[in-house]
Amino acid sequence: MGEENQTSVAEFIFLGLSQDLQTQILLFVHFLIIYLLTVLGNLLIIILIFMDSRLHTPMYFFLRNLSFTDLCFSTSIVPQVLVHFLVKRKTISFLGCMAQIVVSLLAGCTECALLAVMSYDWYVAVCKPLHYSSIMTQQVCLQLAIRSWASGALVSLMDTTFTFQLPYQGQNIINHYFCELPALLKVASADTYSTEMAIFAMSVDILLAPVCLILVSYWNIISTVIPMQSGEGRLKVFSTCGSHLIVVVFFFGSGMFNYMKPNSKKMNERDKMICVLCSGDSNVEPHNL
Repeated sequence: MGEENQTSVAEFIFLGLSQDLQTQILLFVHFLIIYLLTVLGNLLIIILIFMDSRLHTPMYFFLRNLSFTDLCFSTSIVPQVLVHFLVKRKTISFLGCMAQIVVSLLAGCTECALLAVMSYDWYVAVCKPLHYSSIMTQQVCLQLAIRSWASGALVSLMDTTFTFQLPYQGQNIINHYFCELPALLKVASADTYSTEMAIFAMSVDILLAPVCLILVSYWNIISTVIPMQSGEGRLKVFSTCGSHLIVVVFFFGSGMFNYMKPNSKKMNERDKMICVLCSGDSNVEPHNL
């Protein structure tokens, strides 16, 4: 084995979304607009909820947490992508790659848990309105938020540990536009099967479990709302449920596509486009009451 293959890589090189200069400029403008809207929108939500005492309710408490996770998720990825659109050599250090994965996984996994918690909150509000204040107390809400962040931190720590215990030697060109586990595993210098299975198992916990809770919650909500006499009440509930489910479909759908499908040694353009949906355009907040 040559000396090059025995040396651990110090940085990774991204191929990016496109090599065409005009396309990169268009992508830069697109990502910049989406990112600015995401930052301003989420900051506005956080500030308004903090300042307006009428919004100090469980629903808006979870929404504030969701906005913060969305802000962290986008900021961990998009600013570097914007810089790479303007330079020819798109690189990231080994430690920078690790940090990007840790933060994006922490925010993304926490967002999964928070979406499930918000569906439960909405279920209690619709199906058990007389007991809502006694069930969703301030202490319960705080515990649910802490557990959401703790689950995100646990999955992030475990997935990152599994990934970076592998050797990365010689090959350092990643056919992607940011550090993501499936893309990074493709350049590992050892067999990745056990790591992929470990990541798959963690994905089942953080993706399928919340989806199941969300589906059960909304099944009960729909069963409760349909017999309602008030058409305005049904419309209000279905409007909120619809906006939440749109986020669920895009966010969890892209996550399952990236982390729960069989991994191959090549990253195709379709995979990168799916990631764009998750990292750049999945910034619709679920509650629009």
